[in-house]
Amino acid sequence: MVIVMAWLAGVVFGLGLIVGGMTNPAKVLAFLDISGDWDPSLAFVMMGAITVGFFAFKAAAKQSRSLLGLPMQLPAMKQVDRKLVIGALLFGAGWGLAGFCPGPAVASLLVGGSAVWIFVASMLVGMALYTLAVRRGWL
Repeated sequence: MVIVMAWLAGVVFGLGLIVGGMTNPAKVLAFLDISGDWDPSLAFVMMGAITVGFFAFKAAAKQSRSLLGLPMQLPAMKQVDRKLVIGALLFGAGWGLAGFCPGPAVASLLVGGSAVWIFVASMLVGMALYTLAVRRGWL
């Protein structure tokens, strides 16, 4: 049942990204281009997602178990550290250069053409390098 619910959540998330326009790199880049032909429509998508997430996390924090009976596991880190700042800068740079972030990129794999495949491959290489760096004690 857990796998079915995870799959269903992924499908709903992917559909939300598609409907919200987050899988269209041109739309994302237009949103990020605040000094040019700025398209603010994705701000409304993000505000809606942040609002839903805020209340979902508040409700989840009051629970010890998920709806499926599993232990509730929420992030414990409450402070901004160097790793978070560096990760956010890398995330933002990748998003600004490619017009994709991880979720929309995965949702676009079947329809996004070669650019999205290159982005996802690069993302996976970056994740592997990060894992290696952590294991070796470099980070």
